[in-house]
Amino acid sequence: MGKAVFIARDVVQGLVDYARHLHPEEGILLLRGKLSKDRIMVEEIVIPPFASRGRAFSSFPLFTLPMDASIVGVAHSHPSGHLKPSPEDLNNFYGRIMVIVGYPYRFEDVAVFNRDGEPVKFEIL
Repeated sequence: MGKAVFIARDVVQGLVDYARHLHPEEGILLLRGKLSKDRIMVEEIVIPPFASRGRAFSSFPLFTLPMDASIVGVAHSHPSGHLKPSPEDLNNFYGRIMVIVGYPYRFEDVAVFNRDGEPVKFEIL
């Protein structure tokens, strides 16, 4: 994926706060933003309709999502603190990027991955 990834600071703060609020359960959110030829800009978070969560999972039914080309990826928390996508995470990948927020839910506990589960460098704006 050769695109540069930029995430608005208030989006990262929202992801961290959401994960902290739901701990010890996982939380899941959609990432809304803009795509261009060489960059992905994440500008908002959206709660997916009918999302479900528990101590070791979070998901949402894809068929409930409206057609929305501004959704660039998905974000979810890992209460274990493990900042790597699981096989289940990769099997349910949605969009261009996946953000994982790990316990104890600080800015440095945020990681971005591509569809292959490889880490992607990102910048907080």
